[in-house]
Amino acid sequence: MVVVNQSWANDSQRPTLGNMPGFYEDEAPLRDAAGSVPLTAIEPDRPPRGGIILLHEANTLPAGLLEVMALLAGEGWIVVSPNLFHRGKTDGEVFGADLFADFDACHDWLVGRGVFEDTVGVLGFNDAGVAALVVATNRPLGAAISIAARGILTPVAEDAPTLVDAAANIRVPWLGLYATDDPDIPAEHLSLLREAAGRSGVASNVVASADALIESQNRILDWFDSYLR
Repeated sequence: MVVVNQSWANDSQRPTLGNMPGFYEDEAPLRDAAGSVPLTAIEPDRPPRGGIILLHEANTLPAGLLEVMALLAGEGWIVVSPNLFHRGKTDGEVFGADLFADFDACHDWLVGRGVFEDTVGVLGFNDAGVAALVVATNRPLGAAISIAARGILTPVAEDAPTLVDAAANIRVPWLGLYATDDPDIPAEHLSLLREAAGRSGVASNVVASADALIESQNRILDWFDSYLR
């Protein structure tokens, strides 16, 4: 695990949403009318400049990711995070058609609130970072960011591609963030990922940092600032 994930994505202390200004829970209807996706959202205190879909790999949002949502909302984004496990699935089972169905529902939810398609971004941590890259290959977006996404050369799940295969086919600006001290992701794998993303023909960057937490925060904000316009 990298530092940024320990601080953001894996914090089990979840505050009560009712005590957090701007946060609320809602549902986004699926396009096939076969139910809806439970989601947590936060709206900025001013007219939104766009929307961010935050993907995560747990049944509940940890406090760290709620803080990420608040950080992004403070910059003017509507942020929505779906529960990708609402069908009763477990880790490693949130890829394939169900991932796209849930993503599309959240995308429609944002557009229904006045967000333009080219100002919608996606952000994901760990295996959800893989999911963020996957949707960046074939969905209308303005930008995508993956943090500590595994599976660079070996798929993390049966329905997931390798990152090098997916990165070569991204359609929107994509940023991959990693920690230099992650023993599971060697530097040579990052080089291959960087090369694959470079073949896509769109803006991309793969960054490994020793100071993952603070630098990742700044890079996330800068990336969305640059490409969600």
